[in-house]
Amino acid sequence: MDIESLRDICKSLPFVTEDVKWGDDLCFLIGQKMFCVMGFNLPLKVSLKVTDEEFATLSNSHCITPAPYVARYKWILVEDANCFSDKELKYYITQSHNLVKSKLPKKILSQVK
Repeated sequence: MDIESLRDICKSLPFVTEDVKWGDDLCFLIGQKMFCVMGFNLPLKVSLKVTDEEFATLSNSHCITPAPYVARYKWILVEDANCFSDKELKYYITQSHNLVKSKLPKKILSQVK
């Protein structure tokens, strides 16, 4: 999967904004909170929030590691987006969006509904 396909998946989710942070990371946000981060370089790396149960399993998988700086919040770093099928990536991106959305403060959540 390429960066434009991943971008299309992220942008198809409700109330998503995008921003470039740290000079070379494309970040997707809901309510100013990141739910997906990808680099511009190849191989295409993607960071996502996953469930507590998935974190232990996925972070020890081939080409997936705990995400630097945010692993304590159950984020993974997929070292190459091609490690997942398109369907799996869409699932994990959507899930990450929903996990982050569920933790938004009520005031912000009311603005993104």
